Amino acid sequence: MSHDLQPAETLLLTFKDKEAFVSVDDPIHKDLSTVTVHGETLFLSCDETAGIDRLTPDKSGYGNHVHFNLGELVELPDGPDGEMDIEGLAVDGDWIWICGSQSLKREKPDDDDDPKTALDRMADIDWDENRAFLGRLPLVMEDGAPRPVARDGARRMAHVKQGKKSALKKWLKGDPHLDRFLSIPSKENGLDIEGIAVKGLRVWLGLRGPVLRGRAVILDMEMRVTKNGHLKPRRLADGMRYRKHLINTTGQGVRDLSFDGDDLIVLTGTALAGDGPSEVLRWRDAVADVTSGLVEPAKVETLAELPYRGAVDHPEGIVPWLKPGEWLAVYDSPAPERVKERPARVLADIWTF
Repeated sequence: MSHDLQPAETLLLTFKDKEAFVSVDDPIHKDLSTVTVHGETLFLSCDETAGIDRLTPDKSGYGNHVHFNLGELVELPDGPDGEMDIEGLAVDGDWIWICGSQSLKREKPDDDDDPKTALDRMADIDWDENRAFLGRLPLVMEDGAPRPVARDGARRMAHVKQGKKSALKKWLKGDPHLDRFLSIPSKENGLDIEGIAVKGLRVWLGLRGPVLRGRAVILDMEMRVTKNGHLKPRRLADGMRYRKHLINTTGQGVRDLSFDGDDLIVLTGTALAGDGPSEVLRWRDAVADVTSGLVEPAKVETLAELPYRGAVDHPEGIVPWLKPGEWLAVYDSPAPERVKERPARVLADIWTF
């Protein structure tokens, strides 16, 4: 494991400027939170929007940007402009899965606040109902590229039933490890989902927080589609609706999940606010692990320790790339040298390990 690891190459991603979208307030290319791939098409998301973004190959790398506002496909409880905090995307076959963070957020003080106002502002903890979204949409080919739709013949969009509260938190209530973290904001070791991986209707969710005695939590659910068309996890043999896998991440939380065959690739990063190191782990044959428990150390391999760059280049998404052993990584808070403006461009990294 080398601290001097360098990417094999970079990939230029070109987006439309934020002014092109009614519902997008922040530059998408500077705030990427996750990435997945369908063939040669990239789907990404900015956690400040209620949508996903599609890029396809162009002459300079990837571009031809299309933004899909999910509020036009799904009825969202907080409306089409409410923040979803999308932190997980996964493609499985011709379906795209989307997961919000499910997290609470503490209000940030403004730079020009006086000390008392700043303190009062930080006492405000908010819940955005759209953050509870967990569902899948069919992908259909249109003009040579996949597009998410609400319905494609017998294939229909389905999601966990939405309401004022998170259904996932309801299922986790009373959990001996996680219950006490359900009312804690994200980035303070509270419940915060930042990765999803899928095979069929089996879904793995990676938690940025909480981290328990140096171990990150990965939830594992077997979904079914109800008569009303919603997704709901089946009850397992022990009566629970989820399995709970604790993987030794030396104190880091999960930032993304992705499958490589039956192995689960885990991108880690700090569970709290601020900066920290990031590693890429391989959990061998994770699909075969069908009981809750601590993941055996012999099953976990460290593939890489990504370069730590302080306040910039926080790895947020990773996905297998075009050749075996290649991995594409995207970053939140990209370094200035990664970013170009008008058109909005950012460099992603292609790693080999």
